[in-house]
Amino acid sequence: MESVNFNAKSGLMEAIRYFSDPMVCLETVAAAKWPNGPECPRCQGKRLSFLKTRLMWTCLACRKQFSVKVGTIFEDSAVPLDKWLTAMWMVGNCKNGISSYEVAKDLGVMQRTAWFMLHRIRYAMHTGSINKMTGTVEADETFIGGKARNMHSNKVAEKIHGRSEKGKTVVFGLLERETGEVRTKILATRRRHEIRDVIRKNVEFGSELNTDALESYTGLQGYVHKVVDHAEKYVDGTVHTNRLENFWSLLKRAIKGTYVSIEPFHLFRYLDEQSFRYNERKATDQERFHKVLCSVSGKRLAWKTLTSQEVG
Repeated sequence: MESVNFNAKSGLMEAIRYFSDPMVCLETVAAAKWPNGPECPRCQGKRLSFLKTRLMWTCLACRKQFSVKVGTIFEDSAVPLDKWLTAMWMVGNCKNGISSYEVAKDLGVMQRTAWFMLHRIRYAMHTGSINKMTGTVEADETFIGGKARNMHSNKVAEKIHGRSEKGKTVVFGLLERETGEVRTKILATRRRHEIRDVIRKNVEFGSELNTDALESYTGLQGYVHKVVDHAEKYVDGTVHTNRLENFWSLLKRAIKGTYVSIEPFHLFRYLDEQSFRYNERKATDQERFHKVLCSVSGKRLAWKTLTSQEVG
């Protein structure tokens, strides 16, 4: 089976044409899921018989029938792979994201279906790492949420008694300058112990840490801590948080311009989406698509889990 092989500079229209053949879709997903060839999900057997009429395999050892969707974000979805792969291409390559209404219109599915698909793709985009950031690292925080003056009085009351100050959700970010990698984390508050825990888990001791003058950063031990007071200036030589500020700008542009409103318990998935595109910004459209595709295995997101407020 071959992986995606159309031109590296191909755009959305070329991708749609390429994936219009169901067999091409199956081969593309199978190549990403099973680099060493298809195997039975029950017994890991390699002796298989392919059923062309159903686009499925039968394991000759345990007699189980299975499709390429098993064990992926596509499992139990009636949406054909050509629509899945097109949606994946759009999410991975649209700089400001794409709404479920646009996907529903373009792919000919219900808006609720498109919304579920997009969240499953965001789930595949999540890429955790045990490697700590080194060199010069920028740290900053921002607030995500609607402006109180635009809300109904009941909503304002709910926000005031919410989990974050000013009725908004606190998002903390770290950016490694050398690689340009960004990592985000939702926090309950901006208190010192919460911020320090994230920094210690993600940044190697001895690294240079650039922050603003927020009091929660004071007294950090084990780092070369350099501060720029935004009340006076935004850059002090090489000390700044400008690259992370740029990421916040891109994130808020996508939220306000494309998604308009996001529930706090779904916010972490949108952070995964924006972080993925930012971290892969130097890759081609095809490379970004292929990276998402190679992450669909071993991940399954059920509707009940997604719609539960306890997810976040």
